[in-house]
Amino acid sequence: MALVIQDTCINCDACPTECPNEAIYQGDEIYVIDPDRCTECVGAHDEPQCVLVCPVDCIVKDPAHQETEDQLKAKYETLHS
Repeated sequence: MALVIQDTCINCDACPTECPNEAIYQGDEIYVIDPDRCTECVGAHDEPQCVLVCPVDCIVKDPAHQETEDQLKAKYETLHS
């Protein structure tokens, strides 16, 4: 599953630099996660780094983008090949 940033985001700038896939970018009002690039850090880290640094806990699993761990790992390998 990709992650999504909820509208409680405070634009603190902590998450974009933590993403190994450069999936997080500034949207019109809050940061946004590109589901085509988000692997929940599978392949890079043991847990999503953006979630670890978010001070308001606004980053959650996106039910609209369900993927298995194997699919996330394959996506990571494709992005970094």
